[in-house]
Amino acid sequence: MSIDIIKSDEVKKEVLNYFKAIGIVLTKKEKDMLELTDFGLNDYRNIGLASVTYINTDRVCAKELVLLPNQICPQHKHPFVDDKTNKEETFRCRAGEVYLYIEGENSKKIRGIIPEKYKNKFTVFNEKILKPGEQYTLEPNTWHWFQGGKRGAVVSEFSTHSYDATDYFYDKDIKR
Repeated sequence: MSIDIIKSDEVKKEVLNYFKAIGIVLTKKEKDMLELTDFGLNDYRNIGLASVTYINTDRVCAKELVLLPNQICPQHKHPFVDDKTNKEETFRCRAGEVYLYIEGENSKKIRGIIPEKYKNKFTVFNEKILKPGEQYTLEPNTWHWFQGGKRGAVVSEFSTHSYDATDYFYDKDIKR
C-alpha cells in the first residue's frame, strides 16, 4: 500500500535526493517506478520504505532502498511460495547507517528506536549495524526488520526472486 498521493510528491523528491547525493543515477522509468509504502499504517515517516526494483527474474532480484532518518521497515519474513525456495537476501549499506535486527540472541542494547505505539510489534533484537560498504546476508525464512540511522540510509538489496506481496508480517495490521 502506498502513501497518500498528496504527500507522495514531497517524499519522492526527498528520496530521490538521497540517491542523487551518493551518485546513484536512476532512469526516468526507474524514478516513475519508485515505490513508497507505508504498509497500510498511514505513518510513513515512522514505518515505511522507498524502493526501486531494477530486476526481478525467476532467479535474481536487485533493488535500491531508502530509509528516512529512524524510519523502520517492519518485522517480516519471506515464506515459501509455490513450493519454491524461500527468498535469500543480502543488504549492502551504501550511505548512512542501517540497524538490522534478526532472530538469535538479543543484543544487550540496541541503537534502533521504536516508537512507543509499535513496541509490541517487534520480537527480534539481534542487532547488526551496517555502515557504508558493509553487508549482511539473511538466511531464508528469517524474521527480520531494519531501520535507518539518524541521517537515514541507502541500501542495495540483492536476492533470489522477490514475492513482496507474500511477505509475512508480525504486525497483523500491515497491508502490503
